[in-house]
Amino acid sequence: MEEIHSMEEIHSREERQSMDRYVSPLSERYASREMQYIFSPDMKFSTWRRLWIALAETEKELGLSQDGKPVITDEQIAEMKAHVDDINYDVAKAREREVRHDVMSHVYAYGQQCPKAAGIIHLGATSCYVGDNTDIIVMTEGLKLLKKKLVNVIAELADFAENYKAQPTLAFTHFQPAQPTTVGKRATLWLQEFYLDLEDLNYVLDNMKLLGSKGTTGTQASFLELFGGDQETIDKIDPMIAEKMGFKKCFPVSGQTYSRKVDTRVANVLAGIAASAHKMSNDIRLLQHLKEVEEPFEKSQIGSSAMAYKRNPMRCERIASLSRYVMIDALNPAITSATQWFERTLDDSANKRLSIPEGFLAVDGILDLCLNVVDGLVVYPKVIEKHLMSELPFMATENIMMDAVKLGGNRQELHERIRELSMEAGKNVKAEGKENNLLELIAADSAFSMTLEELQESMDPAKYVGRSKEQVEAFLSDVVRPVLEENKELLGMKAEVKV
Repeated sequence: MEEIHSMEEIHSREERQSMDRYVSPLSERYASREMQYIFSPDMKFSTWRRLWIALAETEKELGLSQDGKPVITDEQIAEMKAHVDDINYDVAKAREREVRHDVMSHVYAYGQQCPKAAGIIHLGATSCYVGDNTDIIVMTEGLKLLKKKLVNVIAELADFAENYKAQPTLAFTHFQPAQPTTVGKRATLWLQEFYLDLEDLNYVLDNMKLLGSKGTTGTQASFLELFGGDQETIDKIDPMIAEKMGFKKCFPVSGQTYSRKVDTRVANVLAGIAASAHKMSNDIRLLQHLKEVEEPFEKSQIGSSAMAYKRNPMRCERIASLSRYVMIDALNPAITSATQWFERTLDDSANKRLSIPEGFLAVDGILDLCLNVVDGLVVYPKVIEKHLMSELPFMATENIMMDAVKLGGNRQELHERIRELSMEAGKNVKAEGKENNLLELIAADSAFSMTLEELQESMDPAKYVGRSKEQVEAFLSDVVRPVLEENKELLGMKAEVKV
């Protein structure tokens, strides 16, 4: 066998070995370490053990006994608590190769570390007691982390909207120039969508419940046997487990599993965040094409392997790319929920192992990117003004027409003349490549009785943005700032953006 002489050589070999198998880009390139831990084996299996402890404590506290002697002792529970985190994975894996059952393999492995408690671990429970309750706990922790990141994206967008609430810019309908808005007002459109996502996330998070411990078909028959048919005592089991695990309630009824409708609810929240991020990222990509607004671009960043001058919106493109994945991924839990048979079927398991963690990891990466982009957005007021002024004469025609009527003109006749002159000016711009000369054409037309100087006085962009500034101020003060105040303990994080 080849001898390795140094730690550097050992690390080099380990790195080479990791290159010979598929690794999810969600963990390698996009998701934070914090979200990866939430969906890690350590989190999963240590939670299994905490659930077994909660069950044993509950059974002991409710007086489970045989012939007047307690079935579960403090010594057994203390032994279990001593080995919550030092999981003997090698024993569990070896056992699973033998028995082909993951839960019973970990019951066995835990029992090897806790010989005094081995006989009471998982007492009265079925596999879904640890599996499904852990899924709920993990998703809840994932939602909490996403909430923190979403609140910070909202806070950054709110500051951006405030800073640019009065900066006039062309609005677009059908991506054609339309009545002006402000840069800040446009940002509130992105902000409002994320605010709606936060409302949805809060609702789902506030209504997350544990499965509890209901047995193989949800009837609690095993506990009826354990507690000698004592209905009043059995009614206390789920509330006590929920409290020990930090939840308010368990679902009142279930089959063997919690309703997979819960996964659908969660996935829809993820998809909603992805849709909002996608919309914002698309708008920024279009604005970057116009050179009006630009995502942050690092000093040494390369935009193109061939075209050295390029500044591609790679972060926003990545947001859009990951967001499409999440929106499509939401179909998985919906179809799984719809196809569950009676009290339990196992065709959900493999799908859940993929669709739920990867949906969370993708949205985690999306929100980090959103935070990074919004925090570093660059605005180019001069370019914005140039584009706006090239189109503003068209926007101002209604006001010009009203002023000409006040001077004695005929509204219908003036409307037709403006239409004709606008077509001529548009042709000059598009066919001839000339500047917009609509004002000059109107000033030269005797029907309007207005000089070029008088017409140019109406070219103040601020006159055409309506209540944009006031809408931004009202939205931020009445809606956004109160929510940020409610969640101020979550504020202040910075994005972790990988490659």
